[in-house]
Amino acid sequence: DAPTKRIVAMDVNQPGREHLTGIVPARKATLDNASIIGGDILGQYMVDVLSEVDVFNLAGKRISQINLPGKGTVAAITGDQSDMEAFFVYTSYNVPTAVYRYDVAADHTEEVRQPHVKFNPADFAVEQVFYSSKDGTRIPMVLAYKKRAGWTSIPAGPQPTLLYGYGGFSISMVPAFRPEYIDWMEMGGLLAVANMRGGGEYGEAWHLAGKDLNKQNVFDDFIAAAEWLIREGRTSREKLAIMGGSNGGLLVGAVEVQRPDLFGACIPMVGVMDMLRFHEFTAGQFWRDELGNIAKEDEFNSLLAYSPYHNIKKGTHYPPTLIMTADTDDRVVPMHSFKFAAKMQWAQAGDAPILLRIEYRAGHGAGTPVKKQIENATDRWAFLMKELRMQTAD
Repeated sequence: DAPTKRIVAMDVNQPGREHLTGIVPARKATLDNASIIGGDILGQYMVDVLSEVDVFNLAGKRISQINLPGKGTVAAITGDQSDMEAFFVYTSYNVPTAVYRYDVAADHTEEVRQPHVKFNPADFAVEQVFYSSKDGTRIPMVLAYKKRAGWTSIPAGPQPTLLYGYGGFSISMVPAFRPEYIDWMEMGGLLAVANMRGGGEYGEAWHLAGKDLNKQNVFDDFIAAAEWLIREGRTSREKLAIMGGSNGGLLVGAVEVQRPDLFGACIPMVGVMDMLRFHEFTAGQFWRDELGNIAKEDEFNSLLAYSPYHNIKKGTHYPPTLIMTADTDDRVVPMHSFKFAAKMQWAQAGDAPILLRIEYRAGHGAGTPVKKQIENATDRWAFLMKELRMQTAD
């Protein structure tokens, strides 16, 4: 009865739900993990997408909060119950994964090890904003960018912007370091990551609000993020690109065909594009609980209403699009991207390119060699440099 999770105690000699004793109650923030170290409970929470680590005694009283280096993500809190120190890793869009030590008795945190990198993390900023979706739901979004002379906050004026999202399967888009994002920000780009419904950012209720018959909420949340960035002057339609992979590729494909007027460029990667046949191929049969089942009339109608492939309209001016897939992807078969690319090229009424990039001897993404990862990122950034008419940053 705790969709954001809580901590309870149970006597192992007297098991059963009726014998549970509440220790740390559930709250709005999602409890990701908890450990007993040095006689205290370390509870790792996701608070509006960002990590916080609270320290409780065994009776559940909050006695402290671990000091973290910034707005980011904590993971892998380790230590034995008898230890007086805990270790954890911290990362963010501007911080490669670093190892920290927490002294339980002294309530003190120190950095133990950080990778040697050829940039200064302090030159980059990570901030969080909130915006309202179509139905008024409050959605968080994290922005990251490279600081420039005279900038004390998010840069004013339209910036080349990459809006990224996922929105499904209860997967939370928490801040994490990716070298290619540093490249994007070095180029003068603003990174925006929207935390739409369908993810796990606020527990199971948040997931259910973007699942199955509620899937359109995810697309509305993403569209609202784009509109907020333009309305607030952070970017313009011509300078705004969207990108996502897998379920995020479905997201990009769906919003592109729903709002072709809103974006300067689109990059759907290994996306699910045919929502009426996805269950017939490889792992697709296992997604019916999340996305819907065409054997049920209401779910069929919902899937058809947003299916990217089925909603492409001939004679529409679609934005420049780089569709990316891999020839041996056995998670989301490349058929989805092939069909989407072919129909987009058939329907395109404008001069904007509809491109299909196929990675050979590669799959859904995991295990891709570093060389291919670099080539993949290079092609994405080259595409955006051209289509968003970006100038090299000073």
